[in-house]
Amino acid sequence: MTGLDVSAHGLVHIYRLEGNDVVALSGVDLDIASGEVVGLLGPSGSGKSTLLNLLAGLLQPSAGRLRVGDHDLTRLDEKGLARMRALDVGIVVQGAMRNLLPYASPVDNIRFAQRGARAAKRQDLPDPHEVLDLVGLADHARTSLDQLSPGQRQRLAVAVGLAARPGLLLLDEPTSQLDHEGRDEVLAAVEDVNRIIGTTVVAVTHDPEVAQRLRRTVTIRDGRVGAEGRRGEDFAVVGRDGSIALPPDILEAVPPGSLLRVHLEEDGSVRLILDDGAEGES
Repeated sequence: MTGLDVSAHGLVHIYRLEGNDVVALSGVDLDIASGEVVGLLGPSGSGKSTLLNLLAGLLQPSAGRLRVGDHDLTRLDEKGLARMRALDVGIVVQGAMRNLLPYASPVDNIRFAQRGARAAKRQDLPDPHEVLDLVGLADHARTSLDQLSPGQRQRLAVAVGLAARPGLLLLDEPTSQLDHEGRDEVLAAVEDVNRIIGTTVVAVTHDPEVAQRLRRTVTIRDGRVGAEGRRGEDFAVVGRDGSIALPPDILEAVPPGSLLRVHLEEDGSVRLILDDGAEGES
């Protein structure tokens, strides 16, 4: 299995809360290439977990287009979405033990997680011991879960997500409530998984330190892509509709509703000019 690519165009998700429509995502444009490792960064309520659940097929888009590999998630029925999750998309929810059977050994947890792929007649499932080796737990195949450290339990949760060798691995806050050592163990395991088998990884995090360890970060703000990070530097993103989400510090000087003139300079830079004559350059 090689990594799956992801493409979202104008993605919208609206849900009902106490009789009112709440817009969780309002036009997300996002492309992730096969084999990328991407962090979704943003405050609570920004929409990043909603986006992760849409990629997993656990929620249906209200509008827009969403594709994971060859799967058009706007067209799949529940049976098709369940088959996709069994074969092609691994999901690790927040909190290691929510992904695990507490009474089963690590190797039996992997076998249990493979049951959906076996039911779908998958013939090339990896050996559970190989999956544990990927995350550095080969020596703990029969260790009781209560004897594992928090970092080891989280790595086991990642292994459960990888049980069917999916092309896309989705991680929701994989390092929350871990100390620095446990956090580094989990991030190193994810990096090894991506390097060795080429799985595309999308991880939700609120921790900027974790985001800096990932090759690419996408900041979700107010239900839209607000910025992207490369090599520790943030960039504003121009949407397919020409919109751009300005960073919070710029919005203090250029509040919503401001009128701007946009000039493309000969050297390729873009100058934004406020209608009151104040100038800024980006």
